[in-house]
Amino acid sequence: MKAFLNKRLFLRGSILVFALFTLQGCMVSKNYERPDLEEETENLYRTDNLPTDSLSMADVSWKEVFTDPYLVQYIEEGLQNNIDIRMALQQIIAGEAYMKQGKAGYLPTLSAGATATHQELSKNSQFGSFFNGSLEQYEMVANLSWEADIWGKIRSNKRAFQAGYLQSVAAHQAVKTKLIESIATTYYRLLALDAQLKITQQTVETRANSVETIKALKDAGQETQVAVDQNIAQYNNARALQVDIEREIFKTENTLSILLAKQPQHYERGVLDHQEITTEMKLGVPYLLLRNRPDVMAAEFDFIESFELTNVALTNFYPSLTLSASGGFQSLEFQNWFNTNSLFANLVGGLTQPIFNQRKIRTQYEVSQAQQEQALLNFKKTLLEAGKEVSEALYAYDAETTKFEYRKEEVEALRRAETNSEALLNNGYATYLDLLTVRQSELAAELNMIDTKLEQLLSVVNLYKALGGGWK
Repeated sequence: MKAFLNKRLFLRGSILVFALFTLQGCMVSKNYERPDLEEETENLYRTDNLPTDSLSMADVSWKEVFTDPYLVQYIEEGLQNNIDIRMALQQIIAGEAYMKQGKAGYLPTLSAGATATHQELSKNSQFGSFFNGSLEQYEMVANLSWEADIWGKIRSNKRAFQAGYLQSVAAHQAVKTKLIESIATTYYRLLALDAQLKITQQTVETRANSVETIKALKDAGQETQVAVDQNIAQYNNARALQVDIEREIFKTENTLSILLAKQPQHYERGVLDHQEITTEMKLGVPYLLLRNRPDVMAAEFDFIESFELTNVALTNFYPSLTLSASGGFQSLEFQNWFNTNSLFANLVGGLTQPIFNQRKIRTQYEVSQAQQEQALLNFKKTLLEAGKEVSEALYAYDAETTKFEYRKEEVEALRRAETNSEALLNNGYATYLDLLTVRQSELAAELNMIDTKLEQLLSVVNLYKALGGGWK
């Protein structure tokens, strides 16, 4: 008889399990499809030379874009030691843990425990008189519970965790891209400051000699005290400018130290005039930003996560089917605890349909829909901002390249003017004021030409980052 009951119990359990697996095909959750972004990407780059091919500067390794050996070394150190990079890696580890949890959603939960209970009962009570005033019970039980993924709730949760993990990976890639841009920008600024310092030091030396010369001419009665004072003023102006540049170099080296996670120190470096970025500046079609820009990818993964969580909220309107089982040993006497007669087992199949729960399920669904729409708008906004950065970086490069030629011609013209002013002064056709004015303009023009050269380099760095380069 007992064997017959066990057989019936096993048969019913098998039928229930089969029914639960069969019902899992009744998915109400939707599969993700990337939204139509044709309108957002059609004229994303504001340029007359619209790209038509799939080649992009972003596909080139940063080691090929930046060829200065010092800069390559500092970028490698930054990628290994930078604190923001290490924090992003920890976020990836956390995301991976959540993703593993999502994959385990299909598995049952299993718990086990053992208890020993002693109760003192009233001897005048019904149970107390029967058990002679005390009761002891020993139990060891294992509980198993499994929910059938009928409507796709577990599957959507799993995909949401995967999207969260991929978002953390994309965030790490974005940190790498930003770090490479910051190190390159800081390094090029140091080279520009070095070039400006060199010119300023030469100017200080030249003006110191001019002061001695004008003093001698004044003693000989050929110049006035006004000319002497004007030369002294220009000499001290150049010395003050040198102090400002040296201070900026000190601060910029400290900035580079932070990026490399090092103590403040001096850094060896190259020369600005030797810096060239020869990588062909290909934009690629705007749609490539969806796979090259880490922040755009992260925004899409955020949208995917919110999409899947909306699926989860939708499945909460439908009934859930669970299978629960428990079994173990139960005895009133310790010596019989693990006896075969102490075995027990329970198998329960449950169906739960929410009816009224203070509108919590509908509220959750409506909130998830709003959050999904927010994520979609953020996705589109991030894509538009990426296109803006590409357009501005490209325009800046063209503008700085053109402006550099004008700056160079300006410097050459002022150098000729200085030479002619000296000749006219020596022949009595000009004053020292004319020469001083030309020299002051020449110094400013030379410093501006270095700034323009710097901006030209930085515009290429910005374009490389805007296209999504650096993390591959």
